[in-house]
Amino acid sequence: MSHKQPTLYIVVPCYNEEAVLAETAKQLSAKLQELVQKKQIHSDSKIMFVNDGSKDQTWSKICDLHKKNSDIVGISLSRNRGHQNALLAGLMTAKTRADSVISMDADLQDDINVIDQMLEKYQDDAEIVYGVRSSRQKDSWFKRTTAEGFYKFMKLMGVDVIFNHADYRLTSRKVLDELEKYQEVNLFLRGIFPLIGFKTEVVYYERKERFAGESKYPLTKMLSFAWDGISSFSVRPLRIIAILGVIMTFISAIILLYSLIVNILGNTVQGWTFTVCSIWLVGGLQTLFIGIIGEYIGKIYNETKARPRYCVSEDLQKQESDAK
Repeated sequence: MSHKQPTLYIVVPCYNEEAVLAETAKQLSAKLQELVQKKQIHSDSKIMFVNDGSKDQTWSKICDLHKKNSDIVGISLSRNRGHQNALLAGLMTAKTRADSVISMDADLQDDINVIDQMLEKYQDDAEIVYGVRSSRQKDSWFKRTTAEGFYKFMKLMGVDVIFNHADYRLTSRKVLDELEKYQEVNLFLRGIFPLIGFKTEVVYYERKERFAGESKYPLTKMLSFAWDGISSFSVRPLRIIAILGVIMTFISAIILLYSLIVNILGNTVQGWTFTVCSIWLVGGLQTLFIGIIGEYIGKIYNETKARPRYCVSEDLQKQESDAK
C-alpha cells in the first residue's frame, strides 16, 4: 500500500439507535485512538455515523457527540431509506476522505477488536476484508437454522455471497470507486462486493449480544431482504418457473390422453375431487408464478426511473470545513 498509515473511516448506519450511541461512540473512539497510537492508522481517521431518518433522538445525539469528540462525524439522510442505502451513503461520503473504510452496525454485536486484523490484511494488499462469524452457537435453534439456510439458499439461487458475513467489512478506496459504478436501485451490498473482485481476505470473530435496543431486522424483514438479494442477482426463479411450466404441460397432456381413452372406452368417472384439486393446484401455482414475474417487473420499473438512492441533508464534517 502507498500509505503506511492509512486514513480510516468507520461507517455506522443508525436507525433509532439512541440507546446504544453513547457506548458505541465510546468504544469505537477508544479503538481509534489505540490504532493511532500503534501507528496503524493516520490521526485524521474518523467514526462516521449515518442517521437513516431516525424518529428518535439519534441525530441530535450524533451532533452532541461530534461537538464533544473530534473523532466523530456524521451525516443525516433526508428521510429513512433503509439500511443498505444508508450504508451506501456513508461509504460514498467517506471514500473521498479516507484510504480505507470499515462498515459495521451500531449495536456493538460486531467485535471491534478484529479491526486490527483487518488493517493488517489491508496493509498486505487486500482490497476487501470480510468479517465472518466463526460460529452461531449463541443463536437460538430457529435463528441459526434460518440464517444458515438463508446463505445456502442464496448460493443455490446463484447469488455469490460470503457465508455468515453480514456488512462488517473493510474496503479500500479503489473498491469504493468501483462500487460507485454500480447504479442499481435495488441494493444488496453483500452480493455486489464479491462481484467487484480484487484481492479479498477474511477475518473470523464471535458475534456478541446486542448492547441495547431492539433488532431492526425481525423475521419478516429478513425474508424480504433475502428475496431482494435473490431477485436482484439471479434469474434462476424465472428459470424454475419455466421448467415447472414444461413439467405441468407434460402432466396435463398425459391427463388429457388418459381422459380421452377412458371416454372412448365408455368408463367415464365423475372424478369431482380430482378435478377440483387440480384446478386449485394449477390456479395457485399460476398465481405464484405471476407474482414472482411481477416482482421482477417491479424491480425493472424501479430501475428505469433511476431515482436517487438517498439524499444527504446534513454533513457535520462538511459544515465544519465550510465554516472555516
